[in-house]
Amino acid sequence: MIPIPPGAEDFLWTLKTGIWSIGTASWVFGISDRTLAALMDGYLSAIDIVQLCTATFFFASWLLLRPMKMKSKQGAVQSAEPLLDQP
Repeated sequence: MIPIPPGAEDFLWTLKTGIWSIGTASWVFGISDRTLAALMDGYLSAIDIVQLCTATFFFASWLLLRPMKMKSKQGAVQSAEPLLDQP
């Protein structure tokens, strides 16, 4: 197995968290855009409701994919909280 260089774990953690944060912002924008587009004509059609429910389901699934720190070599979990909650 190839040894991981020092600092690579921090870089990968930052990369994963950054991708997740950008994805979260994109989903919020997409749902708000779809909601505004659905409400612009004054009523909700069945297709609009299905699109909103589908987008909301995928957004909730995306939130569950929040990155977590991997186990350290000593076997203890470093942190299970996202980077945004850390000081």
